[in-house]
Amino acid sequence: MALENSRPPNVSRRAFLLTPALALACGRRRGTAFPGYAFVANAEGRSLAIVDLTTFSVTRRIPLDASPTAVIAHPDHAVIHALTPANGTVVEVDAAALATRRSLRLGASAVGMRLAPDSLSLWVLMAEPRQLVRVPLDHFTAAERIRLPAAPWDFDLGGDAAAISFPGQGAIGVLPLHGRGPDRQISTGGDPRLVRFRFDGRQIVAGDRAGRRITICDTAAGKVVVHLPLPVEPENFCFKADGGQLFVTGKGMDGVVIVHPYETEIGETMLAGRAPGAMAVCAQPEYLFVASPEAPLFTLIPVGSGPVSAAVRRV
Repeated sequence: MALENSRPPNVSRRAFLLTPALALACGRRRGTAFPGYAFVANAEGRSLAIVDLTTFSVTRRIPLDASPTAVIAHPDHAVIHALTPANGTVVEVDAAALATRRSLRLGASAVGMRLAPDSLSLWVLMAEPRQLVRVPLDHFTAAERIRLPAAPWDFDLGGDAAAISFPGQGAIGVLPLHGRGPDRQISTGGDPRLVRFRFDGRQIVAGDRAGRRITICDTAAGKVVVHLPLPVEPENFCFKADGGQLFVTGKGMDGVVIVHPYETEIGETMLAGRAPGAMAVCAQPEYLFVASPEAPLFTLIPVGSGPVSAAVRRV
């Protein structure tokens, strides 16, 4: 895809970007279910769908002004944040009252959103204007804006730095947050789209969609370590709660590919419904949630211990 369309396409129909950790949705397991809620970004319905994980059914929808494609749950507070890229807006939802609390428009259009490592701010990657914006959660305003050299596709945070993919440049930018150090670029020799820091920050994992491969880069050295071929186009990433495995889905097969980032190797592939898409991991109990937008449903898979445990339809 040409870089002129700098935003990644909406995670078709029903994006399933629950949270970096399902702190608000998970609890002790009871039989085949566990108490809690999953918040699912329903792009087609311009809403957040709330799934009761004790019954695996949609119990409520929170309407939004535009289609959401990212959802983050705060690890310490009953708060959910959703990003609606088409209007460059972050929406805050009270997870206890299940109602919208406040919203903030940052520009014409956005690309992605991450929670800062200290959980005190959100960082939002903007397509227009081309900026990385910090939003402190106490004031909920744009407190810091970092200009970008090219049209971005995706980003991740690691310590005091951000990794940003620039497919048009065939490169990954490493930008210091808060102005601590110089900007750097890592040429990948391909089509880097998704980017994630390995949990120790020493390496950056990039999904090369055109090349159907994972590119692993050394953060400090600023160079490519290895290219790992995949049986799918890497369109969706999700780390296991401890960072030891990276789950990958995309066009090519109806499965989830497991990558071992610390061993820099590709592992097994798990079947996961029809055309599996976006994913999220619950840490306790450890389950992988996988969206199948074409079905439409999402499936629940015990991590490392077997087949699909449950499925929720009509999100």
